[in-house]
Amino acid sequence: MLIIILILDVVLVAWSLHLMQEAFDTQQFSLMLAGTLVAMSAAAMLVVYFLMGSYVGYITQMAQVPRPF
Repeated sequence: MLIIILILDVVLVAWSLHLMQEAFDTQQFSLMLAGTLVAMSAAAMLVVYFLMGSYVGYITQMAQVPRPF
């Protein structure tokens, strides 16, 4: 699941760079705004990626600890 999030994040960054290049070429503010919003969503996805990685590591570690009865 984490690999899918990472791949999706790379695709979002590539799309935002494409949108910003189009905005620069055609001088359209709306495309620049769209590229910025896509870049911000890619950053948020990266934060979620690292948070989920830490959480999965924590859960895996807790599952390996023997519990006293």
